[in-house]
Amino acid sequence: MSEQSLEKPRILLLLPTRTYRATDFLAAAMKLNVEVVVASEEAATTADLSPRDSLVLDFSTPEAATQTIVEFAQTHPIAAIVGVDDDTTLLATTASESLGLPHNPVESAKATRDKYRLRHTLATRGVACPKFRRFSICDEIAEVSKHVDYPCVIKPLSLSASRGVIRADNPNEFSDAFRRVATLLHAIEKAADPDTESPRLEVLVEDYIPGIEVALEGILLDGELKTLALFDKPDPLEGPFFEETLYITPSRLSPTIQNELQSTTSEAAAALGLHHGPVHAELRYNADGAHLIEIAARTIGGLCSRTLRFGTGMSLEELVIRHAIGQHVETLDREKQAAGVMMIPVPKAGILGEVRGKTAARKVDGVTEVNITIPIGGEVVPLPEGARYLGFIFASAETPEVVETALREAHRRLEFVILA
Repeated sequence: MSEQSLEKPRILLLLPTRTYRATDFLAAAMKLNVEVVVASEEAATTADLSPRDSLVLDFSTPEAATQTIVEFAQTHPIAAIVGVDDDTTLLATTASESLGLPHNPVESAKATRDKYRLRHTLATRGVACPKFRRFSICDEIAEVSKHVDYPCVIKPLSLSASRGVIRADNPNEFSDAFRRVATLLHAIEKAADPDTESPRLEVLVEDYIPGIEVALEGILLDGELKTLALFDKPDPLEGPFFEETLYITPSRLSPTIQNELQSTTSEAAAALGLHHGPVHAELRYNADGAHLIEIAARTIGGLCSRTLRFGTGMSLEELVIRHAIGQHVETLDREKQAAGVMMIPVPKAGILGEVRGKTAARKVDGVTEVNITIPIGGEVVPLPEGARYLGFIFASAETPEVVETALREAHRRLEFVILA
């Protein structure tokens, strides 16, 4: 009998150093009495998070990191590998494959991490997509602009959270946006550790899709998509930048539209070959129907999962870990109360000097948490260059309308002093 069968199951959590998700995943594992090995990029971080076992891995080199995981598993059997955030998706897949654990195909994981490969795979397999082209940031802008229709959206191939995503409505706006994204990618490349993989110096340019935007949180069980939540995004996302703010669930869209959004997500997952584990998708809906914008083989980002509870209070992280280790989940139904989150936008660049009004914001009826995630003295950078929100406001109430009102009022009561 193996060590793993005699002891409680051991999971490997892949936690990027800058993730917001560490606390919630570790709390879920503790609740489930699951042993956790934490893997991160820095030794000090992993040691703090997991005093018993930790690994230091370079998530940008999945082949080498997979070998380290396989060697570790020879003496410390692993029941499941759970990736957290985009940076860990590919490694979680390759390592699970090497250990014979349930996983999505490696090529499917690669497609979700590359916006051009995602679009190309979907188009090749008959899923409706906007017109798209890939360009190097070293290409001549005048030449590139000959192949662009307006309005369009320019986006880096691998960055997330709308970073570097810019809408352009004419050639002048396109030239400015192209240069701005190129500058961002060069800055990231310059700041990167020489031993890690830099972002590809390419961009995707695709037709702008108008319409309302939603986010779908789901889980794939043997290839079948189970929708866990559909989030409305009440604030229009029309550009030139695409800073997300409000996520409200349950959706207020008609059942017919919701079914179409779910069907489109399911179709895209099947076309990509995804069949196992969590899925997070971004979609738009207009007179022509549902359109997939992004799909990732992971859970929702930031602290947004705190809006979700299932059954008798199970968190999304607990649900994901249960599924990963093969435990039965009694129900995938979300709790009845409406819930929502505001990702607090960054109004301008600078240094965060003070946050006023937190007590007043927390006193708003329905507000359950106000979490400022950038420390005083920390740098704040707005989109499209920025990668972090100021924080998160959470609320729950009987209806989505009341949740939205509470979040907006709490945000109104906050004042951020940002120093130049």
